[in-house]
Amino acid sequence: MSTELPNFDDLWDYNKPGETEAHFRALLPLAEQGEDRAYLVQLLTQIARTEGLQRKFADAHQTLDRALALLADEMTRARVRYLLERGRVFNSSKHPDQAKPLFLAAWEQANAAQEDFHAIDAAHMMAIVETPEQQLAWNLKALALTERTTDAHAKTWLASLYNNIGWTYHDAGDYAQALAYFQKALAVRRAEGDRREIRIARWVVARAQRSLGQTETALATQRELLQEIEQSGESDGYINEELGECLLALGQASAARGHFARAYHELSQDLWLPENEPARLQRLKELGNV
Repeated sequence: MSTELPNFDDLWDYNKPGETEAHFRALLPLAEQGEDRAYLVQLLTQIARTEGLQRKFADAHQTLDRALALLADEMTRARVRYLLERGRVFNSSKHPDQAKPLFLAAWEQANAAQEDFHAIDAAHMMAIVETPEQQLAWNLKALALTERTTDAHAKTWLASLYNNIGWTYHDAGDYAQALAYFQKALAVRRAEGDRREIRIARWVVARAQRSLGQTETALATQRELLQEIEQSGESDGYINEELGECLLALGQASAARGHFARAYHELSQDLWLPENEPARLQRLKELGNV
């Protein structure tokens, strides 16, 4: 990064891609006037990522086309980031077969250049697009690199990887192992101190506890999380969904109904869920009598 240009990565808010895009675009004139072409390419890749998160896939590809036209051989980090973001756009638009070779190339090139943060990112994306049999292997590759790297920024992947590995085990029905990894993720999040991330990690732990039949414990946690988020003036469809599932599992269908209805109203507005898990959304609608 140029010392004269701001570190745009510090402006990321993955929960608000539209706002992040606006911040990035405000930097474009400065980047275009500067001499650091690699900075401009990387900034364009991140603009494309914000567009992909908003499901503006055609726009994202156009932005990446511009980045590709500016790429030079010596721009190793910029090339890796281009590969990652092109792959993410393909994957998010339901073309994982086109994404996979891009992520693999990013992994190989980032490793060769000792770009540990981006190598870990590439490995974790490989786990997303791989078959279930290969997902764990790629997540463990990412975890091994995270644990041995001396790059403090790269080490920030740790909680996410524990979470991803936990979900791999959960999807395979190994709920005890999943819970163990989710608890590791929670410990890291607590050490980092981000209240939102701590809340998400607690939700995930409780989700695994419900799968293990520890429903009363899971219910207690979800009630605490609901209270916390309501006190902050927010709402969360996922918390309400889990409250409904816990109550339903305990034979309290009437008490669950309101939580399912609230979950449906909130999660039906989600950009990702209606497209990727329509059956889950339909279940919420039916159980909430919406």
